[in-house]
Amino acid sequence: MKQLDFMGFMEVNGPLWGRLDPEDGLPVMGFRVEPRHCNPMQICHGGMLMTFADMLLGFTCVVAAGGRKFLPTVNLAGDYVGPAPLGSWVEGKGRLVRSTRNLGFAETLITADGAPCLRASGIMKIPAQESREADILQLFR
Repeated sequence: MKQLDFMGFMEVNGPLWGRLDPEDGLPVMGFRVEPRHCNPMQICHGGMLMTFADMLLGFTCVVAAGGRKFLPTVNLAGDYVGPAPLGSWVEGKGRLVRSTRNLGFAETLITADGAPCLRASGIMKIPAQESREADILQLFR
């Protein structure tokens, strides 16, 4: 995996690592739980896990939209199913459930050192054709 270069919010909350799966082209992403990601119990804060899920599911839907547009989140839902302790490697791969002309639907099971910690699903808005384009997936190359 390579470190993903972000600006702003994710630059402060990362670093995130990622690659595109050679079999299906979908993103696989991860991060190491650092003290700044933790709650007082030295477990990764749920807000960090949901932020990670939002990024992962967003990039998963970007693939479905051709990789050229930023897709804002319409809905994000998650179930915390286990802890992600300090020092653990958190990783997830999105699964595209469905894509329409206007929306992308994705889900993931995120793990911490291989054990499930968050099940999440998201809906992303696919913008109109006239919106500004950029090669979003270049972050992974």
